[in-house]
Amino acid sequence: MSRIATSRAALVLALLPAACAPAHTAVPEPPIGQAAARSPGPTTTSGRPGGANASLLDPRRDLPVADQRWVDSTYARLTPRERIGQLIMVWLLGDYSAADEPAFAAVTRLVTHDKVGGIVMSLGSPGEVAAKLNYLQARAEVPLLVGADLEPGLGRLEGGVFLPSLMSGGTATVLPSNMAIGATGSPALARRAGQITGQEAIATGIRLVFAPVVDVNDNPRNPVINVRSFGEDPEQVARLAEAFVDGVQGAGAGATLKHFPGHGDTDTDSHLALPIVRSDLARLRQVELVPFRRGIDAGATAVMTAHIALPAIGGDSTPATLRRAIMTDLLRDSLHFRGLTVTDALTMQGIGKGYTNEVAVVEALNAGSDILLMPTDVPGAIDAVERALANGTLTASRVETAVRRVLEWKVRTGTTRHPIVSLDSLRQVVGSAAHWAAADSIASAAVTLLRDSPQRVPLTRGGRVTIATYAPEADLTAGRAFGAELQRLLGGARIIRLTPETSPTTLARLAASLGAEDRLVVTTHVRTIEGAGRTAVAPGVAAWVDSVARRVPTVVAAHGNPYVLNQFPAVTSYLATFGRGDALERAAARAIAGVIPISGRAPISLPGYFARGDGLSRTATATVRPE
Repeated sequence: MSRIATSRAALVLALLPAACAPAHTAVPEPPIGQAAARSPGPTTTSGRPGGANASLLDPRRDLPVADQRWVDSTYARLTPRERIGQLIMVWLLGDYSAADEPAFAAVTRLVTHDKVGGIVMSLGSPGEVAAKLNYLQARAEVPLLVGADLEPGLGRLEGGVFLPSLMSGGTATVLPSNMAIGATGSPALARRAGQITGQEAIATGIRLVFAPVVDVNDNPRNPVINVRSFGEDPEQVARLAEAFVDGVQGAGAGATLKHFPGHGDTDTDSHLALPIVRSDLARLRQVELVPFRRGIDAGATAVMTAHIALPAIGGDSTPATLRRAIMTDLLRDSLHFRGLTVTDALTMQGIGKGYTNEVAVVEALNAGSDILLMPTDVPGAIDAVERALANGTLTASRVETAVRRVLEWKVRTGTTRHPIVSLDSLRQVVGSAAHWAAADSIASAAVTLLRDSPQRVPLTRGGRVTIATYAPEADLTAGRAFGAELQRLLGGARIIRLTPETSPTTLARLAASLGAEDRLVVTTHVRTIEGAGRTAVAPGVAAWVDSVARRVPTVVAAHGNPYVLNQFPAVTSYLATFGRGDALERAAARAIAGVIPISGRAPISLPGYFARGDGLSRTATATVRPE
């Protein structure tokens, strides 16, 4: 799903129907809880505040009779148009908004007037995410099912950074990425990450976690999955995905396997165009489908589609999201999935090019999807489904099945029982000390030393050390935790910052300042950014690092994209964290300083540089300990 925040102006235009009232028209405000009170929840929830009974989240288990009555009665009282609205999830930014702010007022209208069934939560601070969702839940006649991309934690919803102090606006726990978890090889750590993700999601009102990514990332050129994957080995991805699902759903939230039938072996960003996966059916069974099958067997609540073309099924470039042979014949009939199916964002160009909003929503439903994620024009999407029902393009039974399934999972996730969350309780869960400690533990186990023939790692104290942090100009906090921690542990170091815009003149001056007696630590912070396609170090900077490494003892620590090693053939000491964030930065610094042991193993390969399973072990040698 797209992580690119939609601009407010574009969002308003996309959401508001043509005949809508002026942008600042006040939205009627019923008393808090009034609308939600019309939807009494089921009686079969656990004692977990706001959570669901974990067994109810498993699609293989039947819904209790009392809960089925709620589904039946709710379906019966909805008008035909309102039933269609239940199939749609709309995007919401988690910043503070006044009630009459245009974008938020537009979403509120979609909830109260068009009766949309759910919200896709985007970036924001945890407290405001919860407050906004409470506001909308209080005005929804049927409680809203709320989902969010949490890969693999609520720390995706960060509070922002304020200039010039670089003060953080607050955040949930930032867990290491899936690939970092893959480097640990530990199902127990994957389960713990899933548990924390589920607990923090529920505390903010999010019931459907759009994670884990179970794509097998066996293509180093993949511009969109990368460290979002657990790795390139289908069996290991399956083991860790199963454990992560168990953790999320054990905490009471629904887990979502994505992106079906597999987005790992692509070299095109589906946010920009339609990727083509060339796998035949035999390879699909041996690679791409292995983690999905295991996740389904583990009882995962939902599956999200991939906007990819799979010519092996159907023989043409129709996106998998719109192909019944994939979403029904393969997923439901062959893999026996009984849960909730969700399209990837319908705003993405992998489906947007060649298909109008109206065609896409109808074909996605026909193919077997239950939830339409972020259609570009919500009233237009509802109109299109109504027309398709009228002209026979779409059957009434297909829509009824989808609507009933959405209502069913509002029960199963505990949404109907606890639509409103406690802002006081949130502070006891989200970003707690125990959760951050778990993030640090996972990060420490993830650090992987891939090359070190000169035995430079761990670095000893004393002598001159320069830390060169490479990150995009706007990535202001990248490397700060790493630099501060390594400075402290080594007793001082010079820190310089490199960006894609660093000039050749500046690079030459920096090179001249480094002598053979110096030691250089280069830390790269290169991540996949959907729709941008930038996954490498700028060529000029990469050439500079490679040149300096030929005469100055150099260690490279790669955060984010681990495949950048092939840009530094002269570097002989190299480690990777397979992700980003302060926990991984601190762990890398501690590993380089010898404060913690190094035990990670590469969950991927880079031909000519390292193989899956590679990793050099180091014991802790330093007497200085983390604060």
